[in-house]
Amino acid sequence: MIDGRMHAALMPADWPAPPGVHAFTTLRHGAGASQAPFDTFNLGNRYAAEGDDPAVVARNRAELVRIAGLPAEPHWLRQVHGIDVVRVDGPGQGTEPAADASVTSTPGTVLAILTADCLPVVFAADDGSEVAAAHAGWPGLSAGMLEATVAAMRTPAERLVAWIGPAAGPARYEIGAEVRDRFLAWDACLDGAFVPTRPGHWRVDLFAIARTRLARAGVARVHGGDVCTLSDPQRFFSHRRDARTGRMATLAWFDPPR
Repeated sequence: MIDGRMHAALMPADWPAPPGVHAFTTLRHGAGASQAPFDTFNLGNRYAAEGDDPAVVARNRAELVRIAGLPAEPHWLRQVHGIDVVRVDGPGQGTEPAADASVTSTPGTVLAILTADCLPVVFAADDGSEVAAAHAGWPGLSAGMLEATVAAMRTPAERLVAWIGPAAGPARYEIGAEVRDRFLAWDACLDGAFVPTRPGHWRVDLFAIARTRLARAGVARVHGGDVCTLSDPQRFFSHRRDARTGRMATLAWFDPPR
């Protein structure tokens, strides 16, 4: 935060945040020094956005800590489109474990995930005592990434609040039969989340699928899921739209009780 206001490079989570809980997604401009096609606030490392200068990414990440007023270095992950969840405590130590979600019950511990079309989902205990952040592209979403995150939390599902950040939206995100079949194998009732476009292809509503899966996992209070990365090149990176591009970060933490 700067002077109590959210910085222009940060988009706050649109949800009724539990007491002391903070969450936001970064935007592609307004900070950072990356050159095209990673311009300018790319936070992706060599695993997520190969091709950008690692020294520039490191400076971008340091700038993120400063402009957001973070209480500690974020815990970054080496995301692999799986369903592994790590529990972390304390400030980030520079290592990036292979996982797609993290959870903490320690105040001031900052969780971070990277996206450029995949779903960023933040979870928080309704009393502000625990948070989690999950990265769910279609492989992870279909395999149970969100359910795995809920299961890794100490807070019962019925006491969780969730926010779905910017991702590829239903008006633009087209997929093939493999993706559709993977989701329908879990539940044929998800057929309504797919709209046919051309032979063997559909537009998919990942937001709706995420809400359904979260509801089945016991999480009834779900917010967000209405901002499309594909449709907004001025604010968001999009791998589907641009192929070689940067990554936004979604971060979450909570303050010590007062």
